[in-house]
Amino acid sequence: MNPIADFRSDTVTRPTPEMRQAMFDAEVGDDVLGEDPSVNRLEARAAEITGKEAAVFVPSGTMGNQIAIRAHTQPGEEIICEDHSHVVLYEMGMAASFSGCLFRTVTTDSGLLTWDDIAPRLRPASDHFRGTSLIEIENTANMAGGRVYPLAQIREIAENAHAANVQVHMDGARVFNAAAALGCEVSEVVAPVNSVMFCLSKGLGAPVGSILAGPSDFIAKARDIRKGLGGGMRQAGVIASAGLVALENSPAGLPEAHANAKFLAESLAAIDGIELDPPLVETNIIFFRVTKPGQTAKSLREHLKSQGILVSGSADRIRMLTHHDVTRADCERAISAVR
Repeated sequence: MNPIADFRSDTVTRPTPEMRQAMFDAEVGDDVLGEDPSVNRLEARAAEITGKEAAVFVPSGTMGNQIAIRAHTQPGEEIICEDHSHVVLYEMGMAASFSGCLFRTVTTDSGLLTWDDIAPRLRPASDHFRGTSLIEIENTANMAGGRVYPLAQIREIAENAHAANVQVHMDGARVFNAAAALGCEVSEVVAPVNSVMFCLSKGLGAPVGSILAGPSDFIAKARDIRKGLGGGMRQAGVIASAGLVALENSPAGLPEAHANAKFLAESLAAIDGIELDPPLVETNIIFFRVTKPGQTAKSLREHLKSQGILVSGSADRIRMLTHHDVTRADCERAISAVR
């Protein structure tokens, strides 16, 4: 039996020995009362790294995004985002059911919004509609294959949005990947936006948890919303301590994951019957299509699984992610199996 090489997502990573030791040794208290020292350290460090005034630890990225939407908006207001955003496709319609907001989505070729995409859909409140109150950008853009927003593009969106009295939230689930690809600090990537959510449990490899960061008054409001959603945790330092290790240690490993993704993409693109454009692979996410007659994405996934290689995807595409539990040897084995 072949060992398992799991390319389905970077959510499948397992905690490192350092994370497990930190969890064992963690100082804990009641986080709802603000008395868990490990959570407090994590939140303070996350605020420092993002350059924001404050941060709050939440169980998941979806909860972090939905708290941000609720804190930034009022019922009936509109949110502009890309059509394939995580908040649109994978968060159970919570912007509507929880915050009472409407999405005005934009379909783009790149998966990345520009101000020219946004401006025609921006509208002030009137006697017919509540108006736009929030723009959401996803960095990296998951369904676009981990594409990264150029810094100038983020600044242009934020500057114009703020001039129109509209807030900007970044779903930065993989913003550390974005920073690694751009060769800059995370604080530079998120400086123009009002709030940012990032996941500790994806590329950073922690077992659970995400961070929402922004202005102090915004985070105070976010804590109340977190409690209302059932996200108030008690001795959460046990998991926060692993998140702190991830925050300090894991960013250094992201370039290797990106290099493995580029190697994988270039090798797969050279195989007859695979449709993939390697220059579009900017971080750790790869999508490709199967074009060989008689072969489908589903049949290829099943074949790979029989070889101990796990991938995900849809009816016509396969998705593979590299992360700290995927080695170059795993990539080579996957390429051979696809070939």
